[in-house]
Amino acid sequence: MTLLYSEVEEELRAAVRALLADRRPPSAVLARAESAPGHDADLWKALARDIGAAGLLIPEDLGGAGASAREAAVVLEELGRAVAPVPFLTSAVMATGALVASGAGEARDLLASLATGESTAALAVSFAASPYPPGPAWVRAERGRLTGRVTAVAGAEGADVLVVPASGALYAVDAADAVVEPVTSLDLTRPVATVTFDGAPGRPVAAGLAPLRAGLALGAGLLASEQLGVAEWCLATTLAYVKERHQFARPVGSFQALKHRLADLWMEIVQARAAARNAADALATRAGAGDDRPTRPQVTGPGAAGAAEAAGQDGRAHDQAVEAMEAMEAMEAVDTGEAVDAEVAMAVAVAQAWCGPVAVHAAEECLQLHGGIGMTWEHPLHLYLKRAKADQIALGTPGDHRDALARLADLPAPLAV
Repeated sequence: MTLLYSEVEEELRAAVRALLADRRPPSAVLARAESAPGHDADLWKALARDIGAAGLLIPEDLGGAGASAREAAVVLEELGRAVAPVPFLTSAVMATGALVASGAGEARDLLASLATGESTAALAVSFAASPYPPGPAWVRAERGRLTGRVTAVAGAEGADVLVVPASGALYAVDAADAVVEPVTSLDLTRPVATVTFDGAPGRPVAAGLAPLRAGLALGAGLLASEQLGVAEWCLATTLAYVKERHQFARPVGSFQALKHRLADLWMEIVQARAAARNAADALATRAGAGDDRPTRPQVTGPGAAGAAEAAGQDGRAHDQAVEAMEAMEAMEAVDTGEAVDAEVAMAVAVAQAWCGPVAVHAAEECLQLHGGIGMTWEHPLHLYLKRAKADQIALGTPGDHRDALARLADLPAPLAV
């Protein structure tokens, strides 16, 4: 049985929480959001240098930590709890996940540079892109030159490298060769931009789009942990407030109606934690299962040939028997891989379908039970409400994930009336 949090994960949590409390508590993030919305470069460098967050998912032979999705999920919980304006999700998770899944020479070179945190990357897709259906091709590639325009790209502002899907393949483009136009974002702590390519030179990273889907699925699964962190901060802040605020000579938290609302919210967050940890564990298990998965013996060795010859079969029958055995084993290998991927996809879909609405509900309850104070600029609550709502529609809406879950579970859709 897998522990909810391992000792290593708890130590990582403590280190990240201490660094954020020292350098960028929510009050500091609030003050910075008013004057300089966008990524906090100094905080990101501190996380990369002191924690190694930038290279957490990068293999050790490329300078990274070689950690799993479980450790990355713990970091995202703390970053969500602090609404930290850093490109961890967009660069160290989504873009890194796509590059790791590619494994090509150019991808390995990029990963080595990302591991130190000196450079960052971003997937040049809309932040609303779902990992399930193939999205439209906004960029085309001709002879290594990319042309097109992508809107609502998260993390593009300040990124050094853009990982771009174009004409059925993945390319790496230096951000200096593209036009990145920041646009107003609902979430002041996570900037989005419109990216335009006009004959920008691209370096091939992957021949297909499977690595892109892997990066989007990894991002969606781990986004649930960020949403969990947002919800937990909202609940903790609300509990502290209703114990302090008095009405009719008693704390408002002693009123039965508020007790029930907070108890219901606590139950939702407990379930969100289970869903988010399950998604992180499924992603970590799939990533670590590639080399450790048991393999079946080869059928082309002397055993198969000897069995056919002993049965007195001619050469053609022997060849057909061997081909049939190889085809059967190939089908079993494909089925195994699809089963593992389906389990991961179901875990991601469940986490996103549940955690997105829970984070928004927690932020709304926090706002209401603070008497509306959260909508004033002086209180950091509005940052959490905006982060929760922006996260809810990022990487697929809850409806997208419920539809995907229904397909994965082979549940028929209701009849149209």
